[in-house]
Amino acid sequence: QARLHAGSVGCLGLLLAIGSCAPPEPAAVPVPESRDPDLRVGVLVNVRRATIGGGGGLRIEDPAEGDLQSIPAGASFDAVIRGANVTLLDTRGPVSRPVLVIEAADTGATLQLNGHDYRGALELRRSDSGLTVINRVPLEAYVAGVVGAEMGRRVHGEEEALKAQAVASRTYAVRNQGRWQARGFDLVGTANDQVYTGEANENDMATAAGAATRGQILTWNNQPIDAFYFSTCGGRTENGVAAFAGADRPYLQSVDDVDPSGTPWCVTSPRFHWTAGWTASELAATLRRTLAAENLPIGRASDLMDIRVIDRTRTGRIATLALAGRDGRTVVSGQAIRRVLSPADGGLLRSDDFTIRISRTGARIERVDIEGRGNGHGVGMCQWGAIGRARAGQDYRTILTSYFPGTEIQRLY
Repeated sequence: QARLHAGSVGCLGLLLAIGSCAPPEPAAVPVPESRDPDLRVGVLVNVRRATIGGGGGLRIEDPAEGDLQSIPAGASFDAVIRGANVTLLDTRGPVSRPVLVIEAADTGATLQLNGHDYRGALELRRSDSGLTVINRVPLEAYVAGVVGAEMGRRVHGEEEALKAQAVASRTYAVRNQGRWQARGFDLVGTANDQVYTGEANENDMATAAGAATRGQILTWNNQPIDAFYFSTCGGRTENGVAAFAGADRPYLQSVDDVDPSGTPWCVTSPRFHWTAGWTASELAATLRRTLAAENLPIGRASDLMDIRVIDRTRTGRIATLALAGRDGRTVVSGQAIRRVLSPADGGLLRSDDFTIRISRTGARIERVDIEGRGNGHGVGMCQWGAIGRARAGQDYRTILTSYFPGTEIQRLY
């Protein structure tokens, strides 16, 4: 296996972009049932076109009318929006309805969307600015796909880390079911929730981890927890409130994440140490884009004279940063720091645990370089730490309660 999901913002993902990490209070954990519930995952949201088929045979349905048409194996067609309807551009004539459901002709078979295989069914509907495709999939199939996507292909001896990820991912899904209800689905298939691309990222170890923990979730006071996770902590996780407003949870407290010798459990992560850098022109271009996206004044993009750390959290991560210029300064706080100081190649800065080196000619900045540690927001479970713990013989229950102290594992079904 090569890597974890790049920048694994994990389950918290970009909730920071919408201003709150606290979902609505969930109901108490129900009495265990016999089967896993279905999820509605927005796998394509507000797109212009999607290609359906190319694999096995398909069945097209209207939820109100029933079966409309069958598509033979190997055939494919595009879906677009025409007026108020979703239209399938089949060679035998278009099929057009407000909502269409695509299922595999053979029970249990997968179906293809843009060349990727998905389990369950696909629901196509008009959204506010295009076409949305929703994968209606059983929770356990979803978990297998998420574990494979978030943890990649692992090796023997790391099974307990995958089990810990399966429980965390299942907990996140249960806790946040209905988060995007107004848009017609529960979760999205990106790092805004959890990375999910259907069957493509399933593998034998991820599937086995899901099966071994089937129905299990983490709870606090008999309720599903906010099971945040991320790639690499660098030796200590972060307090929830230090990273995200509203994440004041007893089980989201900073914990030392080191082995008995004092070595961080995540030391083998390829992002344990990292660097980033910008020339003056690259940084100006970055700031023009990122400050505007954060609704901050973009003046510092053209007159930046210094970057100063105002304060750090108790774990040493930067809490507040000032961009100083001739005409004043712009203050950036929390996870916005990672978005504003976006690497030259795009995306988020790996973490907010870093030091800054500025190269100058006179008073003019020529280059800014950063040396950092860790990858992600730092709250909850460290994925590479979980791998290190599993290699040392810890089981998934120990791993999870180390990162979420005081929680319990309960079985939903």
